[in-house]
Amino acid sequence: MLNIQSLVFNPFQENTYIIWDDKSKEAAIIDPGCFNTSEQNELCSFIDQMGLKPALLLNTHAHIDHILGNAFVKSRFDIPLHLNQKDLPVLHSLSNVAMMYGVPATPSPEPDIFLDEGHTFTIGRYGFSVLFVPGHSPGSLAFYQPEHKFLISGDVLFHQSIGRTDLPGGDYAVLMNSIQNKLLHLPKDTIVYSGHGQTTTIGYEQKNNPFILEYLRT
Repeated sequence: MLNIQSLVFNPFQENTYIIWDDKSKEAAIIDPGCFNTSEQNELCSFIDQMGLKPALLLNTHAHIDHILGNAFVKSRFDIPLHLNQKDLPVLHSLSNVAMMYGVPATPSPEPDIFLDEGHTFTIGRYGFSVLFVPGHSPGSLAFYQPEHKFLISGDVLFHQSIGRTDLPGGDYAVLMNSIQNKLLHLPKDTIVYSGHGQTTTIGYEQKNNPFILEYLRT
């Protein structure tokens, strides 16, 4: 089966996810936010303790809080970085954004592989579908695993909330279209692992998310 572990990193309290196949121990590191030695050690300690073999580095999008650990993870494990091409300008703005927030940051390496709608990848024995869900950022992605019925949503969808759209490249109408036409079509019992905060389900958000309810009324 697949296992998933979240580690909360950096001043933005971002969820970094480690997903692995319990048989092969092959693992993916998603949105590494570890930005100092202590957090880097926490990530590596967990990987070592579980005997994992990192094989993929995945970014749902390239906002600062989700990529602060890209350089470290790439250097430490020598695994390919995956991102949507439309978020390249966001990735390249890391140094300027870090200075604005007063957060130390090492520039991210360039992506090795560009992901887009309809692409797939595997972690051990299990396949994931890539969903292109722009709006929070120009190239936001979500990763869906059908057998275990879970979604890594990045900052597109949260428990009773949605991603902010006031950052460069954000667009409210585009975000809501992504949610309505991509995410809400998933099974209602799909567990949503968001970029911040607690987990939720697609069905719960359909019934209770005030932003979704307001949008669907218009």
